[in-house]
Amino acid sequence: MDPANPLIVQSDRTLLLDVHAPKAEEARIVILPFAELEKSPEHIHTYRITPLSLWNAASAGFSPGDIISALETYSRYPVPPGISQGFADTMARYGKIRLVSAEQLPGLAPSQTTPEPAPSSLPEELFLVAGEKAIMAEIGAARSLQKYLEKTALGFRLRLTDRGSVKRELIKLGWPVQDEAPLVSGESQEIALREQSAAGRPFAPRDYQVEAAKAVLGGGGPGTGYGVVVLPCGSGKTLVGMTFMSYLKTNTLVLTTNVAAVHQWMAELLDKTTLSPEDIAEYTGDTKGVAPVTIATYQIITWRPHKKGDFPHFKLFRERPWGLIIYDEVHLLPAPVFRVTAELQAVRRLGLTATLVREDGAEDAVFSLVGPKRYDVPWKDLESKGWIAEALCTEIRLDMPEDLKIPYAVASQREKYRLASENPFKELIVQQLVENHGDDHILVIGQYITQLESLARRLKTPLITGKTPNAEREQIYDSFKKGEVRVIVVSKVANFAIDLPDASMAVQVSGSFGSRQEEAQRLGRILRPKGRNSYFYTLVSRYTLEEDFAANRQKFLAEQGYKYSIQHWTGEDLVTAGEGGDDDKDAGR
Repeated sequence: MDPANPLIVQSDRTLLLDVHAPKAEEARIVILPFAELEKSPEHIHTYRITPLSLWNAASAGFSPGDIISALETYSRYPVPPGISQGFADTMARYGKIRLVSAEQLPGLAPSQTTPEPAPSSLPEELFLVAGEKAIMAEIGAARSLQKYLEKTALGFRLRLTDRGSVKRELIKLGWPVQDEAPLVSGESQEIALREQSAAGRPFAPRDYQVEAAKAVLGGGGPGTGYGVVVLPCGSGKTLVGMTFMSYLKTNTLVLTTNVAAVHQWMAELLDKTTLSPEDIAEYTGDTKGVAPVTIATYQIITWRPHKKGDFPHFKLFRERPWGLIIYDEVHLLPAPVFRVTAELQAVRRLGLTATLVREDGAEDAVFSLVGPKRYDVPWKDLESKGWIAEALCTEIRLDMPEDLKIPYAVASQREKYRLASENPFKELIVQQLVENHGDDHILVIGQYITQLESLARRLKTPLITGKTPNAEREQIYDSFKKGEVRVIVVSKVANFAIDLPDASMAVQVSGSFGSRQEEAQRLGRILRPKGRNSYFYTLVSRYTLEEDFAANRQKFLAEQGYKYSIQHWTGEDLVTAGEGGDDDKDAGR
């Protein structure tokens, strides 16, 4: 206990972090594995320790003692005495219930055994077991589980295909399942990483990329081979996936966000692995091929001819004997895919993401169906080592034009947000920023197409939206990478899985209602290492709903330790906040 320490620990499991205290940055990094950020105003950030955050910590090897030690090290006042028992009780739930095969049950009578599975097949039934009679009684009494489970003398029997559904129902009841049942090997496929890329450049995965892949692989025993890796955009999550593929050497299905991302995965695999073009197939709206390594979009997987119809492309999950499924940008995994993901629990699974935040609140579904968080590294750690660029984040606040203030005042909530987002003064600021940053490669990102079309005309630069044909998109991206085009205007289609290594600045003119996951992706577009700072500007109309949504997005920057300064636009020049009457907002220290 030290009055200069940055943390105040409360008995309701909230943690208050004084961002101005000397050890605030240290404390933030220490608590992130087991606490979630809730609020990030100027001076005190609020974190909360939740059951899911504790289960993720438990799955990563943290003990209640580790968490208490961290809290005591950085707490300004004595840690409430009852809180430690609460941690122990919650974390102890992880692993209390195990999912196993018949062969993993000691003392199973010969008449109850299932046939010995072949290397590429699995038993048709599994068993849910727990060491405490009270837990077994609770499981038996849960109405949501009754259609899946059959009571036996040794535990609850369930069908292999209900493995994921049972896990998801149990986590809703507060019981995360330790899944130790066998995983299918899949059909073998030779995959190795090159020592020199196909383009002739020396190549080797970075140390943290290898650590991340090995963390998911584990020792190869029960309960390993699946999970989620959290790494910043620009840090090479694709290489983590390829490294994991080289360990397993099996047929692999990769699901990602759009066609451009599919093509980037294909290019990276051909450049950095021993796979040949015949080994890789694209499964999208344009091309529907299947090969030992197949890369598909979430959009094609979740397409169906009418709202209540079946999903015809779910058949892809059964087209080959997959041994691995990679969920790229797993925080965007569409809800319908949870259904088929629940059926595929016998396949090794790797989730890749920059943030575990889901706007639909389904983090527990990712935990139970894809796997717990196995590896995480703070953005600032990679920044300090030069693996990603340092980002300077600035919010620019501007007034609404006089002729729009009354229309804004009487508009509906949704229309208010659009009016604020399309504030015409934003175009003047964007033009000023582009002129001031003459050496930067700039992305101008927004949500509303009419605004983006106007900006593209003003800046005389290409525009990419959802309606831009894939071939044209890739041509524009290629021109940007080659330096033939310095500025491009993009809609939200550029948020996800697009590799633009030379982008050093982003100007966000409108966001998606305060989405933290969107902020992660947009910031990530400019974090590739370039030997120079990167700039991230967000334009916000003052005294409007945009300010409220911007405050929510700032949580993400605070989680990662980035400074978030505020400037005001006076109609001519930018004025740093403080000079204009407000305090700078420091999201990181």
